Amino acid sequence: MVKYPGGALLPTLQFDRSSRTPISAQLCSALRDMILSGRLQPGERLPSSRTLAKDHGVSRTTAISVYEQLAAEGLIRSSIGAGAYVTDTLRDGRPARTPESPAGDEIRSPPRLAQLSADASEHYFPRLAHPENPRPFITGIPAFDEFPMALWASMVARYWRQPRNLLLGYPPAEGLTELRRAVAMHLRANRGIICEPEQVFIFNGAQDAFNRIGNTLLDPGDAVWIENPGAIGARNSLISSGARLVPLSIDEEGINVAEGLEIAPDFRLAFVTPAHQHPLGVTMSLQRRFELLRAAERAGAWIIEDDYVGEFHYAGHPPPTLKSVDTSGRVIYVGSFSKTLFAALRLGYVVAPPGLVDIFYRIAGATLQGSPASLQSVVASFIECGHFASHIRRMRRVYAERLQALLDGAARHMAGLLDVAPTETGFHTVGSLAEGLDELAVARRAAERNVLVSPIGRFAITPVRQRGLVLGFSSAPPRMIASAAETLGAVLKDMRKAKGRSRISA
Repeated sequence: MVKYPGGALLPTLQFDRSSRTPISAQLCSALRDMILSGRLQPGERLPSSRTLAKDHGVSRTTAISVYEQLAAEGLIRSSIGAGAYVTDTLRDGRPARTPESPAGDEIRSPPRLAQLSADASEHYFPRLAHPENPRPFITGIPAFDEFPMALWASMVARYWRQPRNLLLGYPPAEGLTELRRAVAMHLRANRGIICEPEQVFIFNGAQDAFNRIGNTLLDPGDAVWIENPGAIGARNSLISSGARLVPLSIDEEGINVAEGLEIAPDFRLAFVTPAHQHPLGVTMSLQRRFELLRAAERAGAWIIEDDYVGEFHYAGHPPPTLKSVDTSGRVIYVGSFSKTLFAALRLGYVVAPPGLVDIFYRIAGATLQGSPASLQSVVASFIECGHFASHIRRMRRVYAERLQALLDGAARHMAGLLDVAPTETGFHTVGSLAEGLDELAVARRAAERNVLVSPIGRFAITPVRQRGLVLGFSSAPPRMIASAAETLGAVLKDMRKAKGRSRISA
């Protein structure tokens, strides 16, 4: 090793003076990396603080503070008059590093995942990159352009102007009492669910609730009935809990209970979306609900009811929730404010059956730190003041108008190519493709034209008989929906023509 009388030369030591990161932090980080990577060897002398400051245009105070930090980390040793040296103890204890490859040429093997995480990651799908400006026909996003932002902002400001209401520490793990009371009141009046505030638990969104329920109630290998096709997020949560998924087909009445009893009669949990099956849009019949409840009672199983869009019903009276007709206490009702208000709230809630209330309290106390108290309090006030109910009523009209724009656009531009089914509930509907059109190919071609549709197969665990496209109508105004329908129709016509030409040439 070549030694320099004034200490190691550090020509590669660089930092960005325009960065918000302090120069001292950048200098410390660069030296730390040189030591840990082996570019500075154990026992090698470093330049004096005066030399370091002069060579790199920093103050000596900065240079001294950098050396003091590295010494505190045990990476260098220094003393007055003797200089600074890389610590000898790193000679055998430093982890080996692989040689660096040129930028852009580095090849890394993927990290090893726990099997449960690997299974869940196989079904990962990227979120919309810019949900604040969604494109037709993305699913699951409410109408941001219609949200009462001025009212919401005034309520948030009012909260922070009333110090007596502030909770600056951790809120109760089970949720603020005022929000639990408001949710129970709303569900009683609007969803037919009779529950006490003590049965309501607040989570960081519905997805968090699914994770907690799965981890609480399931052992690895437990059988879980799940709709196929079905909700991807819930499926991933259950996989991560170690569940053995039992995909059940969907018919015109909902999940196929008879199929479940034949395949896995000893199931531990069922996950269903009765109000608007995700993604096919079927409303579970009352008869099928009773069949499911009887099956759960016989097996001693639990049912997760994901009522993700049940608030938005556009014709007649909405069907009852599964929870409201559950007389045996088997249903765990899950709702959230992601669709009714906006997803950034990260607020969901669970109505636990009486037999699980004490367990949920213990789990909440042991594993949760609660959602932000300020948001919980504002949402509670939003409900109690009647703004939430007014917002829901107004948004039903907005979404009904957007649904009609989609149906009109489909009739005008896609007749004979995509048969779009009307729906009475929810944020999306489905369209059946004409024979010879492939759902994946259509989705790719549409995306190239800035129109986002989802093939039904994307939501399936095993192959399903349904084939077609899932079309969201909630996020975009009618004029954008009309334009996107015309674009999608042009894509379908082009693909049909190309298919015809390929037949002729064959």
